[in-house]
Amino acid sequence: MNLNNLRPAKGSTKSSKRIGRGQGSGHGGTATRGHKGAKSRSGYSRKFGFEGGQMPLQRRVPKFGFKNINRVEYKAINVEMLQTLAEKKGLSTIDPESLKEAGLVGRNDLVKILGNGTLTSKLEVKAHAFSKSAIVAIEAAQGTAEKL
Repeated sequence: MNLNNLRPAKGSTKSSKRIGRGQGSGHGGTATRGHKGAKSRSGYSRKFGFEGGQMPLQRRVPKFGFKNINRVEYKAINVEMLQTLAEKKGLSTIDPESLKEAGLVGRNDLVKILGNGTLTSKLEVKAHAFSKSAIVAIEAAQGTAEKL
């Protein structure tokens, strides 16, 4: 075997279809596009969601509701989670930075403390919002709830 007699395995390569290069090529005439219709014309591109002229799904299904652009979304953290975090890390003050370090909230998340669970540690909690039950639970454990 030499470099001058190397060739691909038989049947592994195909010559490309030269479309629209005359009748002798076998792909002349309609150039493999079939006869008539939108798909045979130049410049045709199917619209997204087009279903052959049938009313498309996104137009059949009605619109309803609305998105409030002024909605403020909070990341909910329960009092129970504050208790476990305080025990694990030995914290007396809990703020959004300490929750970020613990991996409970993201960088730009607003934090709301909810009152699910029990709190036994005296904690100074700083957050963007509190539920009424959370404030009661924190103050029952002689802690403070400070709204940022």
